[in-house]
Amino acid sequence: MNTHQTHRRNNLRSDVTTLFLIVLLASYLSPSRSSSSFVVTSEEKVKLTLYYEALCPGCADFIVNYLYKIFDNGLISIVDLKLSPYGNAKISSNGTIVCQHGEWECVLNTIEACSIHAWPAVSDHFPFVYCVEKLNDEGKYAQWKTCFETLGLDPKPVIDCYNDGTGHKLELQYADEITALEPPHAYVPWVVVDGKPLYEDYTDFISFICKAYKGSKAPRACLGLSHLITTPMDNVMSKSNLKSLLSKIISSIVASWMNM
Repeated sequence: MNTHQTHRRNNLRSDVTTLFLIVLLASYLSPSRSSSSFVVTSEEKVKLTLYYEALCPGCADFIVNYLYKIFDNGLISIVDLKLSPYGNAKISSNGTIVCQHGEWECVLNTIEACSIHAWPAVSDHFPFVYCVEKLNDEGKYAQWKTCFETLGLDPKPVIDCYNDGTGHKLELQYADEITALEPPHAYVPWVVVDGKPLYEDYTDFISFICKAYKGSKAPRACLGLSHLITTPMDNVMSKSNLKSLLSKIISSIVASWMNM
């Protein structure tokens, strides 16, 4: 084999390898692949914390009419949600807790704290909190026990937590957490995304979550908010431009083969 033939064969191998990588990349960019589910690590999740109190009308409204959406639209997959049911309560000199909206609020704050304690996974305790807050929103807070039956939950761990003093200890922990906030909370609901309070923009929390998310692929719930999203992919060529470039490369390779 002469030098020209060797050079030609090496070029052919290089072109075939390049074409193989192009085909592989094109398959990765295919619609079926891009629409598949993705896994988000705990480090990539956006931390969302809601500081609230049970009988606060604005808090109930936020939970019932806004917060639930992250479960409905799948955004919960990139969110580490924490609920803190204490709000503007105060601790008296004798250690008792005095709540802004009266004794019933202290009861329900503690009940919700106990539900979080009894069912640590947010997917388990949020339905109960939502149910209680929906009753609160409707002025039916005294019927909170019906949420156990409505959701098919065993009331024992929550009731025991409330009666044996565990709930009170949990509320004291929540008190320490909200007291330590920097900047301090000014009102409730107080919504914090990755350590930053949203102040009066809290109802737009989904936009802030999407903006804070640094994962390589934005969830569908963020697609309509793409102008707010900052991800490591921002500086990468768009799919349409990339496909155009791939087409040009393929054409160039084919032309080089024809001229051999």
